[in-house]
Amino acid sequence: MKLSALLPCALLLAGLSTIAAAGPKADIDKLETDFNAAYIANDFDKYFAFYADDAVLWFPEGRTDIPGYKKEWGEFLKSGGKIQSGAVSDMHIHFSPQGDAAVASYLLHIKTQSPDRKVADEVYQESDVWFKTAGGWKIAHVHYAPSPVAVKK
Repeated sequence: MKLSALLPCALLLAGLSTIAAAGPKADIDKLETDFNAAYIANDFDKYFAFYADDAVLWFPEGRTDIPGYKKEWGEFLKSGGKIQSGAVSDMHIHFSPQGDAAVASYLLHIKTQSPDRKVADEVYQESDVWFKTAGGWKIAHVHYAPSPVAVKK
């Protein structure tokens, strides 16, 4: 009798823990979708709204900060450069034990048009570190590097 009463409680707790775990993961997944959509759409203001003011960024050219990146990216867009298309794949999301930090790592396949109209078709490995702040989740760190993964055409 006692076992039959405990089984529904155990199933309920298991279900609630699954729902609770899915919440933050779904939040980061949605943020990543919106963040990358803003990048692919060349939406400067929306894209930079995802970053913490003191974020650190590692790109193939080296380390930069938000003011430096805004300057570089703004000049690139003003000179006629743009992202033509992009797609995210192989997303992995991990959380800190406290649930206030998350790391999203994935492949980003992009086609970038340079100001001279040449198009580069590339795949990058990206890791975004998100911190949960009073104002919501913000990107505190990005590591963006060329991927050895071959582009499938």
